[in-house]
Amino acid sequence: MHIATVFFGFTAVLGALIQLPAISIVWWRVFITSISLLFFIGFGKKLMTIPRQYIWKFCLIGMVVGLHWLCFYGSVKLANSSIAVICMATTALFTSIFEPALMRKKFNILDTGLAIIIIPAMALIIKTIDVSFHLGIIVGILSAMLASLFTTLNKKYLEHGDFYSITFLELGSATIFLSLIFPIYYKYFPEQAFFPPGSSDWLYILLLAIVCTTWAYVLALKSLEYLTAFYSNLIINLEPVYGIVFAIILLKEHKELNFTFYLGCIIIMVAVMGYPGLKRILR
Repeated sequence: MHIATVFFGFTAVLGALIQLPAISIVWWRVFITSISLLFFIGFGKKLMTIPRQYIWKFCLIGMVVGLHWLCFYGSVKLANSSIAVICMATTALFTSIFEPALMRKKFNILDTGLAIIIIPAMALIIKTIDVSFHLGIIVGILSAMLASLFTTLNKKYLEHGDFYSITFLELGSATIFLSLIFPIYYKYFPEQAFFPPGSSDWLYILLLAIVCTTWAYVLALKSLEYLTAFYSNLIINLEPVYGIVFAIILLKEHKELNFTFYLGCIIIMVAVMGYPGLKRILR
């Protein structure tokens, strides 16, 4: 699970390194990952076990996944990878809203408390960084909201299919969805590239799709055979930490950000990482 989380944390850095617009990065990621998943679903045979009404639901969720990644890499391009990954830490805030609403559960006081801690910490981050990064933060927070939405929906319908088939349906539908909006995008931004401009960009895209998506998801899934949900969630909460460390080492982003930004990050990460333990104690 730690290895998978390291790979997940590396995706924002790869997004910054790839010399393509966000929509092209996401298209190549979901397309290549979908192709690789064919080997895990018997080239479509396992899809036959999923009821038709749920296939359409997973396809619609896939559109949300596509929009989430589009906003995530949009945040990387509009701000930087450190800001994009720390915005993703606000997913817990939106989950505290979406999960009770969509799963028909009662609102949890502890979840609300977590939200109260995260909001001023994000305000501290926004207040202290350059105004040119503000749009990237807005898009990053939207990415976190979409991530929370599709995670909650997946949790609701997960019992109606196996993991690999569901992921294939979602990423396949995300590929089709993005392909449909490409003509609109390039009508207004004709100068933007679709194909990676160099061999290094192809390498980064393959790493992003095969290693940081397909392989990482397989590792995470296998680890669940040995870990409780508590420990797996605790490890996954380290993703923004790994992402920021990679950004500092490889992209030197600490030169663009100040101490107050990292203070806000620490507050958010302490709240998010401490949440599972506190919830277990108060259960």
